Amino acid sequence: AQGCDWHGCYFDVMLAAWVDDPGQGSYAPDRLTVAYLGEINKPELPLALYALRMYEPLSQKLRESGQYALLMDIEMPLAAVLASMEDRGCMVDREGIARYGALLDAHVAQLEERIHFTAGGPFNINSPKQLGEVLFERLGLPAGKKTKTGYSTNAEVLEKLKKYHPIIEDILEYRQMTKLRSTYVEGLLSVADEQGRIHTTFKQTGTATGRLSSAEPNLQNIPVRTDLGAQIRKMFVPKEGHVLVDADYSQIELRVLAHMAAEPTMCAAFNGGTDIHRSTAAQVFGVAPEEVTPQMRSAAKAVNFGIVYGISAFSLSQDIGVSVAEAKDYMERYFARYPAIHAYLESLVTDAEGKGYTDTLFGRRRYIPELSAPQYPTRQFGERAARNSPLQGTAADIIKLAMISTDRRLREEGLDARLILQVHDELILEAH
Repeated sequence: AQGCDWHGCYFDVMLAAWVDDPGQGSYAPDRLTVAYLGEINKPELPLALYALRMYEPLSQKLRESGQYALLMDIEMPLAAVLASMEDRGCMVDREGIARYGALLDAHVAQLEERIHFTAGGPFNINSPKQLGEVLFERLGLPAGKKTKTGYSTNAEVLEKLKKYHPIIEDILEYRQMTKLRSTYVEGLLSVADEQGRIHTTFKQTGTATGRLSSAEPNLQNIPVRTDLGAQIRKMFVPKEGHVLVDADYSQIELRVLAHMAAEPTMCAAFNGGTDIHRSTAAQVFGVAPEEVTPQMRSAAKAVNFGIVYGISAFSLSQDIGVSVAEAKDYMERYFARYPAIHAYLESLVTDAEGKGYTDTLFGRRRYIPELSAPQYPTRQFGERAARNSPLQGTAADIIKLAMISTDRRLREEGLDARLILQVHDELILEAH
């Protein structure tokens, strides 16, 4: 294609099929030929021939759904940016990771000793069967239903048991530490190249909303909530003579919500540069902004983010540690103060029920067949997806455009700076 700057690729059938229907699950060539050509691959024919034949029906479908520009202006140029990011990789401090691993080992050994002492003897903490016997038979904690394989000891069960015995906190911490060790210490060291750089794989077709995902290893899920988890981020370092630059969008999904719902109070708060969570707390609790307490702001923040993700009163109550009735009251007050948001979110569900899909400001579709499912929980999931997908998807489109523009400007201006990582609403660059 003349004038094409996408590493010689004009049209990618996998990306096109994903834009056409992001809920297909698999975009393997043999599956796509059945879906778009109505035939099974013949092994004697090259895949390139099938790709060429799929161009016409796929481009036609995208033009009909108004998504052709989305593919050509966002997803295709983004693929070249992602290829460059994967090739460059992120540098890690291998010696620092090894030291961190030794620190984790000592912490795990300490926890193991304490758990065994509290339990009255040694056992395999990683065995759900043995752990269940210790917790529910030896220590007599209230158990759920026992199945053929034994008692359930998943995170949800253990969280509910925290108030009954101090051993639970130690077990949860032990699990977290061993996961940090296996995922990030052993995991990162095993995939770093000779220069200490890690080359993740960015999955463009990995989500239904348009968000990017990262795998082998997942660099979008580095923990930050605990001190030990946050230390892992310090292991990501720039090469000599360079620095890491992090730029993120402030409250991107809430801004998108305020804009798309045309909610005047929230738009005014954003345009005025005020703290949106403090502003929301003042609205919800009926006090002046300067009278908002940290607890009020924290509750308002949980409601703000929860609304974007279609949270229920029960889930909100669990998140902020209040009764379901109080959480329900917070949500009712929120919608009373921001009526345009409530009306907008409900209109998203109604529209999706009528059309069978939602779309972003850039025309990206997500089909939601769950809305017509006979099972109530499945329909509930569909309603949450209908409320969230246009917001999350629009935010994802915006950050993708930012990646394309940033990469282009850095190259055009000859700067020694390159994108190396994207974590949903933030971009990380390695710059001289």
